[in-house]
Amino acid sequence: MSGPVKRSVQIAGHATSISLEPIFWDALVEAAAAQALPLSALVARIDAARIETPDPANLASAIRVWLFARARGAARDG
Repeated sequence: MSGPVKRSVQIAGHATSISLEPIFWDALVEAAAAQALPLSALVARIDAARIETPDPANLASAIRVWLFARARGAARDG
């Protein structure tokens, strides 16, 4: 498994750097395509949900958890 890859994503009009392993970047791109959203829009949605929690995790962690929950839901449904 490769180490984290840092990419810049626009959220609320400003660039944010996110470090994720390639497998998570791939899953995030697939999730955005499945929802017919630009990658930045999906990340913004995940970020908005993250900051509403009482003790928000960092954005990269929130993305990993969101992707895991999505995969778990798909496994249950499929």
